[in-house]
Amino acid sequence: MKIGLINENSQAAKNEIIERELRTVVEPMGHEVINFGMFNAEDKELTYVQNGILASLLLDTKTVDFVVTGCGTGEGAMLACNAMPGVVCGHVTDALDGYLFSQVNGGNAIAMPFAQGFGWGAELNLRYTFEKLFSEPFGGGYPRERAIPEQRNARILNEVKKVSHRPLIEVLKGIDRELLVGAVNRKAFTDFFFANCPDQEIVDFLKSVLN
Repeated sequence: MKIGLINENSQAAKNEIIERELRTVVEPMGHEVINFGMFNAEDKELTYVQNGILASLLLDTKTVDFVVTGCGTGEGAMLACNAMPGVVCGHVTDALDGYLFSQVNGGNAIAMPFAQGFGWGAELNLRYTFEKLFSEPFGGGYPRERAIPEQRNARILNEVKKVSHRPLIEVLKGIDRELLVGAVNRKAFTDFFFANCPDQEIVDFLKSVLN
């Protein structure tokens, strides 16, 4: 599994901590972590709205399999992610949230609160959350006897999102150009995305926007 990490401006200083805990947990499982920043407070700014754009570009095109993002409360990042095509994002605060989201909802992104309650032992909460989030294959159900209706509802939601969201290329063409360029014009993103994205139409469009 390829797991993308995206941080926005207010929580950029915590990127190193989040990446370290994420890698500590998932790399022994055989997963790969790709850090798209913000890497620190001096890095080119990303807002939580732009986090949603990047998450959609990565997930809807299947360039990565999962995205870990967040903001001060996690709420804005979650809303921004779910506003975009191809993203099913849960608001996850702790290990129980992580486990239940992975098993009941089987989504492909989480938004975490990196300011609210982020005090003593915060790195342990991150580690335990990532451990439970990725501990089992997604969508297994909880409790197990509820697995079939939960899996059915997840499929229904995915089908509803296909109807309620326009294709990603149409969304990208309609988004404010300055907002879009600000999100994608990052070497950490373009180097990885252009080399790995299987959707050539979106790659060509982004290249034209950046040029």
